[in-house]
Amino acid sequence: MEERKWNKLSMIMKSFHDGFKAEFNTLYELSDGSFNKRGWSLGIYLESAKRFNYHLTMHHTIEETYLFPILGKRMKQFSESEGLHLKSHKGIHDGLERLEGLIQQYKSEPNTYDPTKMRACLDSFRDVLYSHLDQEVEDLRGDNLKNFFTLQEVEDIPV
Repeated sequence: MEERKWNKLSMIMKSFHDGFKAEFNTLYELSDGSFNKRGWSLGIYLESAKRFNYHLTMHHTIEETYLFPILGKRMKQFSESEGLHLKSHKGIHDGLERLEGLIQQYKSEPNTYDPTKMRACLDSFRDVLYSHLDQEVEDLRGDNLKNFFTLQEVEDIPV
């Protein structure tokens, strides 16, 4: 029971992160235009990409506002000055901005949809996204948190 309490943050984060990976994988797989085989129009595909962008941006905004300031006081990987996770967020969001640009272009000019450009855009931030999602879950494991926090402090972290 106590181990589950220690691992609560990691388990919750893994659940969110697995969802983001699934969304990204679907976008990537269907970026070649095969969304039509699924019964999706280009508009539906682009809305799916837009939702992914929104969900991930909101997730990172919540982390940076509520979670990282608490963790960053004791764990440098979450700190504002040295934080690897904040640097990863920046790399991911640079990619999301490029993705948003393509979404807007293809929504306004659907006949310009280019599967190669869409895949290249997704590829441009895939590595930083996946590395970050996995590393954050690892950093939030209970056996790591024990080095920085008491169990009560972990239970008090708002998630």
